Amino acid sequence: MSNDGRFAVVHNGIIENYLELRRELIKDGYIFQSETDTETIVHLLELYYDGDIKAAVMKTAARLEGSYALGIVCTDTPDALYVVREASPLILGVGVGENYFASDVTALVSHTKNVIYLEDGEFAKLTPDSITVCDCAGREVKKPISRVTWSVEAAEKGGYEHFMLKEIMEQPAAVKAALAPRIHEGRVQLDGFELGEEELRGISKIIITACGSAYYAGCSGRYAIERLCRVPVQVELASELRPMVDEHTLVLVISQSGETADTIAALKECKARGAKVIGIVNVVGSTIAKLADFTLYTFAGPEIAVATTKGYTTQLTVLYLFALYMAEKLGRIDAESYTTLVKELQHLPRKLQQTIDMNWQIPKLVSRYASHSLFFIGRNTDYAVALEGALKMKEISYLHAESYAAGELKHGTIALIEENQPVIAVCCNEALMDKTLSNIVEVKARGAKVLALSCKGNKKIVSQADDVIFIPRVETVFSAALAVVPLQLLAYYAAKEKGCDIDKPKNLAKSVTVE
Repeated sequence: MSNDGRFAVVHNGIIENYLELRRELIKDGYIFQSETDTETIVHLLELYYDGDIKAAVMKTAARLEGSYALGIVCTDTPDALYVVREASPLILGVGVGENYFASDVTALVSHTKNVIYLEDGEFAKLTPDSITVCDCAGREVKKPISRVTWSVEAAEKGGYEHFMLKEIMEQPAAVKAALAPRIHEGRVQLDGFELGEEELRGISKIIITACGSAYYAGCSGRYAIERLCRVPVQVELASELRPMVDEHTLVLVISQSGETADTIAALKECKARGAKVIGIVNVVGSTIAKLADFTLYTFAGPEIAVATTKGYTTQLTVLYLFALYMAEKLGRIDAESYTTLVKELQHLPRKLQQTIDMNWQIPKLVSRYASHSLFFIGRNTDYAVALEGALKMKEISYLHAESYAAGELKHGTIALIEENQPVIAVCCNEALMDKTLSNIVEVKARGAKVLALSCKGNKKIVSQADDVIFIPRVETVFSAALAVVPLQLLAYYAAKEKGCDIDKPKNLAKSVTVE
């Protein structure tokens, strides 16, 4: 609240120059009650206010560097509130006799399905009966109203104890929703992706960039794209991306919310250097969807739990679709293989349901394998799954969990293996099965307890591992989408046994909107 009690603000984001502003405001006599960057905003509003709130907000916004979504109230106009955004999500909800603002559409659907997405620099005044939006120069602009298509019930638990468990169980339907509109008469069609065959042939490399689980989805999808398209693919954390890109580079940017700050920054940098960008997002009208040259939506529906589950599998599904689409356009796959793989992809929803149904015993394994620090190992596609499995365990159970390429054990990591050390071994890649089995033997020889994850019918693994959980047999290129599900369940039940706040883990947010 401002010193004179006239203004109060809420703020999502980070003001990068707040120390400079704070020193200036203290010199002007303003008294600070906290160390937060947010407090500089409310004092700037008081400084610039002369009876014109719109002018005060615009002058304040002009002084702020960083990212922000602001909600502002003023005692002089008690029937109105004011919002402004820059590099942070802000959505307006349009009701009847009531209007809203929020950082995520999920917060609005129980009140209204009609929403307005603000752009960077835009300012809006909300009253119960009206919404007025202005651009950064103060000119009024007409904004389209979008309709949220999913139901209020989709954002509720529906009888499940936690949103995360509900969303794990929704994965078969979510993957089906991602596939259904894009496969027609046995062929993959990607509406919204309009690069022609000649332009695709001009692509010399593909970069996948994302953060967190979306990054790990990219790690898994990379194997499918390289195998089917025979185009080099590199996967980069958005926060670490220093792109060597040009007009011959295709960049796949992945984000559930479409508002991930580091990913947006990477997207802008790649576009500035001439690369073509495909956004793979869940939220229609999000920042990444608008900035990308082409957008492929995952159609996952609302995901409430902070730890993503169906967001990951639908991102992976879109990457599989893209790999098949591009492979056919480039002539890198024969007709028989293409037909077989498309059919296999269409079977994924059914096999995901089978994966859930056949792993009822996972809660009983928690006490053996989720009691202290865990290691996840795998090779190739299995290593990519291990990365996501370890992250899930860390995110919601707070247990230490690390993933390692199984072939790297002898290069240092095996020194950490001791008596009763839990090791989760992902062994779904048939071509590398014998090599992974040798790694299991190595860790067991040093006293480790091994829980293996493999395809149904694998008798070799039963003779080596202490316990085994299975997925249905599947084409290796698509195995990650199934293999991740038992690891999601293992993390869920580990967190439940520990009494953790599963849907809202400490220190984490659903959308990371600051760099």
